[in-house]
Amino acid sequence: MKNIIVIGAGLGGLAAACRLAKSGFDVTILEKNETVGGKVNSVEADGYKFDTGASLLTMRHVFEDLFNFCERRLEDYLNIEPLQTICRYFWSDGSRFDASSDLRKTENEIAKLEPRDVENFRKYLADARRKYEIAGKTFLAHSLNDLPKLLRPKYLKDLLRISSMKTLAAHNESYFQSAKLQQLFNRFATYNGSSPYQTPATFALVPFVEFGLGAWYARGGIYEIPQALERLAKEFGVEIKLNCPVRKIIIENKKTIGVQTEDGEILKSDYVVANSDAVETYRNLIDKEFFNERLDKRQPSSSGFVLLLGVKKRYENLAHHNIFFSDDYPAEFDALFRDLRPARNPTIYVCASSRTDATQAPENCENLFVLVNAPYTSAKTDWKIEAKSYRDSIIEKLESFGLENLEASIEFEQIITPEEFENKYRTNRGSIYGVSSNGIFSAFLRVPNRSGQIENLFFVGGATHPGGGMPLVLLSGKMAAEMIRKGAGEGFGF
Repeated sequence: MKNIIVIGAGLGGLAAACRLAKSGFDVTILEKNETVGGKVNSVEADGYKFDTGASLLTMRHVFEDLFNFCERRLEDYLNIEPLQTICRYFWSDGSRFDASSDLRKTENEIAKLEPRDVENFRKYLADARRKYEIAGKTFLAHSLNDLPKLLRPKYLKDLLRISSMKTLAAHNESYFQSAKLQQLFNRFATYNGSSPYQTPATFALVPFVEFGLGAWYARGGIYEIPQALERLAKEFGVEIKLNCPVRKIIIENKKTIGVQTEDGEILKSDYVVANSDAVETYRNLIDKEFFNERLDKRQPSSSGFVLLLGVKKRYENLAHHNIFFSDDYPAEFDALFRDLRPARNPTIYVCASSRTDATQAPENCENLFVLVNAPYTSAKTDWKIEAKSYRDSIIEKLESFGLENLEASIEFEQIITPEEFENKYRTNRGSIYGVSSNGIFSAFLRVPNRSGQIENLFFVGGATHPGGGMPLVLLSGKMAAEMIRKGAGEGFGF
């Protein structure tokens, strides 16, 4: 039986481990931190529960596919329920918009902003569906290691149909009359840590994922997902070693033969699957001769500034997911990606899962997960100095949007900065999604799932193909596992 070491117990590593163990491999996961899940994690304190990473489940079929492969039923591990109101959007002029999985309700909301955009939304969603279906049989079905295959006539025509020289913002402006709807659909660029003014219109497929396929919540909190995968992995004999950081991937004759842990132990293996951040893996865990300088030029995705607020009050104006928009969206993204500074008037995301799940907060209280897009780490921002004042400005803005007496109602609070993302999860400059998708050819520039330089080394996770977000990370685990199962030949890419 061949053995495999997986570095990191994030969703990509857990997904790959489950598939490989089910296929008969001996799998060990080495996790740096004390819990599984990577950035999909949780905090519990004073009766409050917070998911500290992903907060929305989409593409449910990807999760079902993993459990089906393992001959298990998803329903036996997770209680996943649909959200009727996908997200509630707020603007400073008092406007409010409820995006719903019921498209008639969404169209009614659109009509309040701009009646002409109801038909435009239908056309937009039809185009988003076409883009998604093409991506589903190309980028979401094949590793970048199969790029030569993807560029054959069978797929090339479809790829050209969804690729675009337009930015997402320009694409949205061409569809919608309402500036508010343009801003709303520009927001989907942030799902992979990018700017709508730089990311290609290819990513206009993302709204179909929510409106067309549905938005979901895992009862008990999103952290139930990595816990379910941990249970599944252990059922197939996967050994998970927590508090076990890796110092180095051992390479001989351009072939990985195992890893060395921080305490000096050498663990041999036939394959290594790195669920650690792909850029950081090349930068710090692999011999320098294999480091490609082009990786340093890849723009990291945005990071996040997070407030976990346990509030002894109920806010009836909140939905489960909420967005409080800035008044100047272009300036916000200029700050993030050009100036590498926190935006002065940021868009604020608030997840109040207690609106759906009473187990997440004490009675008559709310658990508010507050996220603001933040620049990846650099010398331009010292969060040790700026965190408190930035926190205060966010609380003040939320109060101005109707969360009355928020400051006075807080009884539990924790701040998470980009520096903490970088240190705890060893992410590339604190980025949440590894590398940004800013740039027309960004989809081709992620780290492939199989190393082209080092035999038997594979990559999974948000910094690799096909991208960030829970479903795509699970797909990266599937791609790597399938290549190992089928026997990996020479790779394309880094």
